[in-house]
Amino acid sequence: MTLSLFNISAQRKTESPVPKKQEIAPSYAWKLIEPLGLREPASIDTLPINYGQRSVPSMLSDAWATTGNLGTEGINMIFSERRPMSTFFFQDAIAAWLPSVHTMKFYNTRIPMTLLSFNSAGGRDNAQERLSTIFSGNINSKAQFGALLDYLYSKGCYNYQAEKNLTWGLSGSYIGDRYEFQGFINHWNSVNKENGGITDPLYITDPAVLQGGVTSINPKSIPTNLSNAHTRLKGTDLLLNNRYKIGYWHEEEILDEDADTVRTIRTYIPVTSAIWNFRYREGKHVFDNRSSQNDSEFFENTFLSPGSTHDRTTYTSIENTLGISLLEGFNKYAKFGLGAYLTYEFRKFNQTPDTLERVEGLTPFPDGISIAPKATQNVARIGGQLTKQHGSILTYAATAEFGILGDEAGDLRLSGNVATRFKLFGDSVSIIGFGGFRNEEVPYLLNNYLSNHFIWKNDFGKIRTVNFGGSLDIPFSGTKISVEASNIQNYIYFNESFLPRQHGSNIQFFCARVDQRIKAGIFHWDNRVTYQTSSDENILSLPKLAIYSNLYLKFKIATLYVQLGVDCDYYTKYYAPNYQPATVTFANQHEVKIGNYPFMNAYANMKLSKTRFYVMFSHFNQGLFGGNNYFSLPNYPLNPRRFQIGLSIDFAN
Repeated sequence: MTLSLFNISAQRKTESPVPKKQEIAPSYAWKLIEPLGLREPASIDTLPINYGQRSVPSMLSDAWATTGNLGTEGINMIFSERRPMSTFFFQDAIAAWLPSVHTMKFYNTRIPMTLLSFNSAGGRDNAQERLSTIFSGNINSKAQFGALLDYLYSKGCYNYQAEKNLTWGLSGSYIGDRYEFQGFINHWNSVNKENGGITDPLYITDPAVLQGGVTSINPKSIPTNLSNAHTRLKGTDLLLNNRYKIGYWHEEEILDEDADTVRTIRTYIPVTSAIWNFRYREGKHVFDNRSSQNDSEFFENTFLSPGSTHDRTTYTSIENTLGISLLEGFNKYAKFGLGAYLTYEFRKFNQTPDTLERVEGLTPFPDGISIAPKATQNVARIGGQLTKQHGSILTYAATAEFGILGDEAGDLRLSGNVATRFKLFGDSVSIIGFGGFRNEEVPYLLNNYLSNHFIWKNDFGKIRTVNFGGSLDIPFSGTKISVEASNIQNYIYFNESFLPRQHGSNIQFFCARVDQRIKAGIFHWDNRVTYQTSSDENILSLPKLAIYSNLYLKFKIATLYVQLGVDCDYYTKYYAPNYQPATVTFANQHEVKIGNYPFMNAYANMKLSKTRFYVMFSHFNQGLFGGNNYFSLPNYPLNPRRFQIGLSIDFAN
């Protein structure tokens, strides 16, 4: 994405009275850009279009492989949209439902703002409810305070699938002449019941075979592989970004015709800034299974505790970044911004200890494996950043980062992008190009892991990735075309036994996407077609083609905004990954293909004044057309058809 700094005007001091009539600046939002805390514009979420689709789990991506319930584990099978595996990889599977530095927004609303939303689906046995709120208020023109709360509780449409997630956060910012601060703290606590999938896919595809000719079945009556297991994921993310700007005051005299006086306006022009960025992160993963029968039948190995499982892994990271930057635009010759930084990070890991003597019934440890339950890492990185974030013709950004200490010594991360725009048929056409190279150490827990059912000790080499691509956006025709290509060496994947493995050879990946919006009066038809392929489908299996199509009418009845339509998510068959609840990971398999099924929703999204609301009949085509093979992962079916409602109110206090 093109980096663009949100330009916030300095507070002006006047020597004479200000004019009586002043314009109120509009509200705006922004996000942080790592590692130095630059700002890019963001939207304030008040648009009604496609609002209801957010409550359907599989709609997170055009090819989202999920265990089925809202808020539970999933993986993006559009590979170009997938983020690299994180240091604490357990949280990756639910990252789409959690706040992060990439999604966190700061607001300047002048008057307090509260966005309150509630979504509901299902009945007593399969209820799905989500309550979320975002608040932001300005202390003055420079300082702002915010908060968020997100509570999601869903019993799930199938047995032993319930999910409960509570997320809260606080944020604040101060944008002054000399000093700037942006910071947030987010905490989440997610508990997911793990059912291990249904015992036989025929309960979905052909229930008559298993029920003596009876063709209908209550989803809650389908037996599952696990009945007394759950995963708990807790985490905290604290970021404090501080910037002190060094510059000079610029004075300008302006004639105030209303008061018949001359005013002197002083504006602070920053030249250089010193940056201190502090970040604290912690994570906790717990997997419990209290059914001895399920434990012995579902898992191949048991290393620590016969009869039941209580795996516990924790992670702590403390990171400090010191930087200095030359700011863009302080005079006509400063056409770009330039920054340099040094980062030091301390990490600590705690794993399930092996405290039992070897007893009968336990699987012997693999030869040569000995894993300490506690470990620490100290890493340091240096980096530089070159940016041009203002300009109507050309903007660009380039970042280089080198590992100089600890396990990440020798790591290299290079990334850059360039964007330009030009007029064509009276509209602005934009072109974006990007590229990058990464040579990165494998996360510690992929090399060293100890639990009741899985143990591994690896010495993986660094992962080397080259990627490049670009996009062309033509607004007047509603067309956007994008392409991306990657070459990955030493790719990490989980094999059929749910153990991490490294593919030493190169894997090439290519993706091309076309977005096309068609409009004729109130008639709209939005389409997104993605083609992707990998050079080794035994290691990286992906759906070749993914299509999202949304056909709707958009109109107003007096002051009521209405979007009335039907959408469809479809992707071709491929060997979708297996899900392993004990490690919250997705592993390769080559027995069952998933896909070639249209998942369709009929909906009405509406907005009246500051209130958005929707009604939706999700997966309405179940049993009508498309077949019955509506699985997202092997043994994990998508939610059956259901009625969903929701509303969101924008309180401007």
